[in-house]
Amino acid sequence: MILTFFLSILCLALSYLLGSIPFGLLLTRLAGLGDIRQIGSGNIGGTNVLRTGHKGLAVLTVFLDGAKGTAAVLLALTYAPVVAPFAALAALLGHMFPVWIGFKGGKGVATFFGAILAFSWPVGLFAMATWLAVALLTRMSSLSALIAVAATPIFFTIFEKGPSLGIVLMMGILVFIKHKENIIRLVNGKEPKIGQSKNDDDAAA
Repeated sequence: MILTFFLSILCLALSYLLGSIPFGLLLTRLAGLGDIRQIGSGNIGGTNVLRTGHKGLAVLTVFLDGAKGTAAVLLALTYAPVVAPFAALAALLGHMFPVWIGFKGGKGVATFFGAILAFSWPVGLFAMATWLAVALLTRMSSLSALIAVAATPIFFTIFEKGPSLGIVLMMGILVFIKHKENIIRLVNGKEPKIGQSKNDDDAAA
């Protein structure tokens, strides 16, 4: 019992720390592009990294941000399965509020998808396919993210059962809260499209 409790706490702590790794910031600095927080929207996610003109770097940022969520859930499923849903939430909170950079992180879309993919690959694939379809139609990262995240609980209900749905809903709400300004711009018709260079907040993953 004590060992299980210790492993659970350790998995949650590691999940937060995994999520808090600011890959967008680290990669752009390693590439000699300076501080990504001083570029475009100032966000550390893949959409803002794309504004540097380095598409490969942006793709790598999205992949690594997603991998954080996947790794956190897989870690918990291996050593403390009962807290796996909370590990997903911890990784998302780590990305959104990373301890390393003053708790000012990204908006969590890639980390959200990565965690969902570890829980259920059909749900994860459907969610990402939804993002891609909307992105191709609208070229708006924020709108694509919001629609895909909103659809994820529906996919989860179809493919999965159990209490994890509540955590999925909570994670989705957090992503929507982080996109508050994007939602306002979408309503006003002022949201920039993918790759568009504007000094606005974006839907960075």
